[in-house]
Amino acid sequence: MNSDPPEDGNAFWAHKTALEQRYQAILDRVTPHTLERWIFTGVCLVIYFIRVLLAQGWYIVTYALGIYLLNLFLAFLQPKFDPSLEMDMAADAVEEGPMLPTRSDDEFRPFVRRLPEFKFWHSATRSILIAFFCTMSRVFDIPVFWPILLIYFCILFTLTMKRQIRHMIKYRYIPFNIGKKSYGKSGYK
Repeated sequence: MNSDPPEDGNAFWAHKTALEQRYQAILDRVTPHTLERWIFTGVCLVIYFIRVLLAQGWYIVTYALGIYLLNLFLAFLQPKFDPSLEMDMAADAVEEGPMLPTRSDDEFRPFVRRLPEFKFWHSATRSILIAFFCTMSRVFDIPVFWPILLIYFCILFTLTMKRQIRHMIKYRYIPFNIGKKSYGKSGYK
């Protein structure tokens, strides 16, 4: 069976492929510029909030954006391999026989994020831009009492971050490079 697109759609597929290649080229160019990327995202978020405040609407869209950004941030903070699951598997394996070292002083294990920084930035920026375009249509402006949403989001954020910080303390991992030893040309920094 032939998996090529139909002849009448060749122009569409060629145009779509060209757009995808241009988009990927832009992403490849901005990848090493971490600070500039996050500044752009922050400016987009500020513009979005100004739009929502001046228009006095789209609180459901803003709430959904906040929940999505919180979810991305949590995935950014969490390790790719959950230490609580590793501890459970290690406890089960003790009954089966000897196993590899599991203590942090026995071997070096770098912190690998569940969601890498670039994917976090890319998803966050895309979601902010999508939310901004949602504010262009009254279809998404559902009337709601916004203080309830704000209070609920603040409670959800506090409880979620409290749980995440407890998890970080319990399994002794730090998702940031602050205070960690790094090696340079002259040894420790």
